[in-house]
Amino acid sequence: MSNDRLSTLLAEYADLERRMEDPSIHSDQALVRRVGRRFAELAPLNAAHQELEAARADLAAAKELAAEDPGFASEVEAVAATLPALEEKLGEMLIPRDPSDAKDVIIEIKAGEGGQESALFAGDLLRMYTRYAERRGWVVEVIDSQESDLGGVKDISVAVKTRGVPEGGHGVWSRMKWEGGVHRVQRVPVTESQGRIHTSAAGVLVLPEAEEVDIDIQAGDLRIDVYRSSGPGGQSVNTTDSAVRITHLPTGTVVSCQNEKSQLQNKESAMRILRSRLLAQAQEAADAAAGDARKAQVRTVDRSERVRTYNFPQNRITDHRIGYTAYNLDLVLGGELDGVLEALAASDRAARLAGDPELSRRQ
Repeated sequence: MSNDRLSTLLAEYADLERRMEDPSIHSDQALVRRVGRRFAELAPLNAAHQELEAARADLAAAKELAAEDPGFASEVEAVAATLPALEEKLGEMLIPRDPSDAKDVIIEIKAGEGGQESALFAGDLLRMYTRYAERRGWVVEVIDSQESDLGGVKDISVAVKTRGVPEGGHGVWSRMKWEGGVHRVQRVPVTESQGRIHTSAAGVLVLPEAEEVDIDIQAGDLRIDVYRSSGPGGQSVNTTDSAVRITHLPTGTVVSCQNEKSQLQNKESAMRILRSRLLAQAQEAADAAAGDARKAQVRTVDRSERVRTYNFPQNRITDHRIGYTAYNLDLVLGGELDGVLEALAASDRAARLAGDPELSRRQ
């Protein structure tokens, strides 16, 4: 157990506690959210430390009593037996965490090759994530969407948020970061007249939502174009140039939004996505340079990696990163994602404990 790291985090917790009690902080709501999230993240660590210290104090008291009366020897053994589990619990909390775990996320889903079937599957993924979010009490907000003719989704961006400060610093990112990559489906499409099984795919991109303080974007680095929104099959959504395309010139990153009728609203939505993409790029560059343990986490934004297969004939879901297979596809698509997500999180924790820099995301 790293005593230096423990001391540093406990001192940070005490400082945050003092700041939370300072009335002046509440004049800046963005600052309150940041301090509150970090405070909630460190609270379990502080509680675990206090629990361990209390057990050590009980052990010392029991030893003093046993020195005077041998009848207390059994109490010494009982208290001592509780220490290893408490020390292990605290030790796990000291393992460096993904600093984005407390953040909300932006999820982008794009239909891939496969025409209408791929768009229908992208819609299935959207409903799966929406239902999972509802189960966890999260809020889902559509930022931008392009639907297909048969009710599927060509391209959609949604924000998924916790209500209030996430408990223990476990925000939406801590669960949903595993979802980035290629999701493959095997089933008989509704457009298939001969009953043949087809394989198609949809791409999922999951980004921790960046706040303005996370990324500094200069106005001179942006090119903003406006154009007319269009719906499925080229149908006009409105007759004004309300759609917005923003290009970040230094990186070449392009974001378009047309969901809102207001040009200003579309610009704000596009900026939210742009900030999150630039934050992910900055983290990826930093991790590549440092070669640290978070390099694997960056792969969650790689849409080229096949991560999961949904096989309808066998009612089977397979996550290829950890070899997870279950025959409850119908339940998973209904929003019961905890089984596969907990398996991924457990693999990640085990790899972190083992000191594996690639964590659990190797195929």
